[in-house]
Amino acid sequence: MTRMRAAEVRTPGGPLVLVERAIPSPPPGQVLIQVQACGICHSDVFTKDGLWPGLQWPRVPGHEIAGRLAALGSGVSDWAVGQRVGVGWHGGHCGGCAACRRGDFVLCAQAQIPGISYDGGYAEYLVAPVEALARIPPELADAEAAPLLCAGITTFNALRHSGARAGDLVAILGVGGLGHLGVQFAAKMGFDTVAIARGADKEALARRLGARHYIDSSAQPVAAALQALGGARVILATATSGTAMSAALGGLGRNGTLLIVGVSQDPVEVPTAQIIMGRHTVQGWPSGTAADSQDTLAFSALAGVRPLIEAFPLERAEAAYARMLSGEARFRVVLQIA
Repeated sequence: MTRMRAAEVRTPGGPLVLVERAIPSPPPGQVLIQVQACGICHSDVFTKDGLWPGLQWPRVPGHEIAGRLAALGSGVSDWAVGQRVGVGWHGGHCGGCAACRRGDFVLCAQAQIPGISYDGGYAEYLVAPVEALARIPPELADAEAAPLLCAGITTFNALRHSGARAGDLVAILGVGGLGHLGVQFAAKMGFDTVAIARGADKEALARRLGARHYIDSSAQPVAAALQALGGARVILATATSGTAMSAALGGLGRNGTLLIVGVSQDPVEVPTAQIIMGRHTVQGWPSGTAADSQDTLAFSALAGVRPLIEAFPLERAEAAYARMLSGEARFRVVLQIA
C-alpha cells in the first residue's frame, strides 16, 4: 500500500477535508507511524483557525497520537517495526538551545509540535522524530492511550511535580476534559481529593472518579469551602476561566500552590497580601517530554486511570472537531482510525 487518507486544513478557519496522499518515508532519525487513534484537543484550534505563527498549508492537525511503528529511518535504534508508540504535544526538540542543553526539552526554543510543526495524527500515517516517541503499555487500548498523551500528561505531570504529598488536600478546579483525568490521578496518588465544578450534576461522576469531596461553585464560595476542609495544598486549575481561578485562590492553605494548566483568556487576579502572608504560589505547568508521556501511560495502566471518550471515524473528523468545540463531549473526542 502506498496511499493513505488524511484530514487536512487548507486555509485558516477552513473545514477539515478528507484527502488521499502518498504515505511518506521517514528520513534519518525519524519514524513512520501507522496511526490507530488520535485525540482531538482544544489546542487543535491553533491549526484549524491558523492561530500559530508560521503555519504552512495544508496541514493535518493532531497531537494525541497512538499507533504502531511502520518503518524506521536510518540511525534509529532501540525501536522495532510493529511496536506500539504514542506522540503527544512534545513532538521533537533541537538539542542545542539553552533549554535543551540543560535537559529541559519541553521548553526548547525550537520545539516541534505534531499538527503544527509537521503533519499530525488526523491521518492513517505520520512521520515523527524518534525523540518524540513514548511506549504504550499493553493494558491500554489505543483510543484510551491517545488522550493521555495530552490531557493525561498535563494533569499527571503537574500533580507529581506540585510538591503535594500523600494525604494532602488537593483540589481539581473543573471536571472536564482535563479535570476528569486530574481527579483520577489525584485520587490514585493518595491525595485527599476535592473536585470543583459548576452545578450538582457532576458530583456523582466526580465521586466515581475518586473525589472524596465535591464543591458546587454555583452554590457556595469555593475559597470558603476549601478553607472549611483545612485549606488546599494544591489547586490544580483545569477550568479555562481566570475568574474561577481567582475565586479559588483564597482556598489555599499555608504554602499552597495554584497550579494552572487550563489556558484562560481572562486574567487571574492575585491578592498580594494573601499571597505574602500565606506563602502562596501561582505556577503554570506545560505538558512534558516523551519520557513524561511514557510515565503517564505506565501510571495509568498500573492505577486504572482511563479517559472517558467519544469515538468518531476519520471520515467524520469535521463533526468530531465540532463536537469537541461544543463543550458537550464527555469528555475527550477521539478519532478511531484503525
